[in-house]
Amino acid sequence: MNLTALSLVLIAAVLHAGWNFSAKRVQSGGTTFVWAYYTIAAVVLLPAAVVAAAAGGSDFRWTWLIAALVTAVLHIAYALVLQRGYDVAALSVVYPVARGLGPLLSIVLAVLFLGERPGPIGLVGGVLIVSGVFVIGWSGRSAATRGAVKAGVFYGVAIGGLIAGYTLWDAYSVATLDVPPLIYFGTASVMQSVLLTPHALRDRGRLRLLWREHRREVLIVGMLSPAAYLLVLYAMRLAPVSLVAPAREVSIVLSGLAAWLLLGEANAVRRLGGSVIVLAGIVAIALS
Repeated sequence: MNLTALSLVLIAAVLHAGWNFSAKRVQSGGTTFVWAYYTIAAVVLLPAAVVAAAAGGSDFRWTWLIAALVTAVLHIAYALVLQRGYDVAALSVVYPVARGLGPLLSIVLAVLFLGERPGPIGLVGGVLIVSGVFVIGWSGRSAATRGAVKAGVFYGVAIGGLIAGYTLWDAYSVATLDVPPLIYFGTASVMQSVLLTPHALRDRGRLRLLWREHRREVLIVGMLSPAAYLLVLYAMRLAPVSLVAPAREVSIVLSGLAAWLLLGEANAVRRLGGSVIVLAGIVAIALS
């Protein structure tokens, strides 16, 4: 991976870990929280996307709207499942499992549908990722703890599948369909907000409560989430998705540290160890 793409991905990883930490602090936010931060993202990105479209001289294509709609739906599903996972399980379980399986599945799908060919080192990376997930998912003697870990692994796997889905679609959109990343994600952000608006407005009392108690988290996620992913989209124009997808998951270790040091989650040391194994697999995949 070239230096520019790697730099974009690493900055995105730091931002990604930051907004996930903030999202974890919002308990039972559900669809209302997701709508709120998508709306903040739309307000921020739409003017920039309009300026980019006017200044870039890009010829508009209707396929761009279809591409944006598909990614909007995939990202909504991802955000809702992610928030539910954070409601019922620990950050240090959900996040590493999701971010570990996501790039692994992305590589498999890239091989099947985009014609990319990782080498033997990539296969070793896959084994390491599965091993790390096993370490993270191993539970202690407490039945309650085992239940929470199982829930975390379940949601982590579901989120990982959605990550792989939108990663491959977005790589195809910005690289093959040649949709400008800012226009693509700006349009998708507006669609995400519009699609969730009917549900959010049904319970305005909950929306007011969310804004009063978690205004800071809404603003942080609404600004950091699109910024992080825009960097990834630009990186996908410079490097294969089979390298970009795993390299961005350095955020796994950052989130593990945050869960341990700031949230005080139990068994975080063991889970952080599993996260490091997952990260080693990701590094191997990136070098393949």
